[in-house]
Amino acid sequence: MIARHRNIIQRLERAARTAAVAFSLLFVFAVVAFAQGAGNERRPNEPGRFDFYVLALSWSPSYCATSAERGPNRTPDQQCSGRPFAFVVHGLWPQYEQGFPSNCQVPAPRLYRGIVDANLDLMPSRRLIFHQWDKHGTCSGQSAAAYFDTVRKARMAVAIPPEYGDLDKPMLVSPADVGAAFIKANPGLSKTGMAVICNSQWLSEVRICLSKDLKFRDCPDVARRSCRRDNLRMPAVRGG
Repeated sequence: MIARHRNIIQRLERAARTAAVAFSLLFVFAVVAFAQGAGNERRPNEPGRFDFYVLALSWSPSYCATSAERGPNRTPDQQCSGRPFAFVVHGLWPQYEQGFPSNCQVPAPRLYRGIVDANLDLMPSRRLIFHQWDKHGTCSGQSAAAYFDTVRKARMAVAIPPEYGDLDKPMLVSPADVGAAFIKANPGLSKTGMAVICNSQWLSEVRICLSKDLKFRDCPDVARRSCRRDNLRMPAVRGG
């Protein structure tokens, strides 16, 4: 009887040791898996860690018209004086599938005058160029020169509908009409890959979603922010 009890106790002790070893291994595996997951987790505002771009094209005449309404005695913005502009680049914005990073390096690396001057044909405002670099360009993971080179390539990847190239008189348009015109001019672009943005009664801008290699792609989170108004004012290009 005593020997049998001793055997039972020994078996229970071996089982307990085996269970302890198994639990220890599971704990180690769990710690390793957690560490790997934490290493792969995206940290907010980490330069270069994003999913796609949004190219924002602003209708410059609307911007100038609303600026004049807000402050008729203000010094005019650079894009509202001098030669007339139609669609201009507001920015190229790194995006997450939901939300976006911003101001990924504070202070931002210096933006040299030569880079600013070279991009005034796309973004006709020095203040805008500095702001876009600080807020969005620093999240691209690229140097300033490389980022603005990407901005230019992104702009070249999108065709402006011919009817909006040199608008010589004001128009009333619907967001659907503007979207359809861009889709027609850009094979591969879809309604779920863009948004038409309005500012009260004005057409403000068109936002186009692009992959990191600057191909059209869907972006439901961006597309659903498209303007819902029936009609928008689209002022003529100045001097037209």
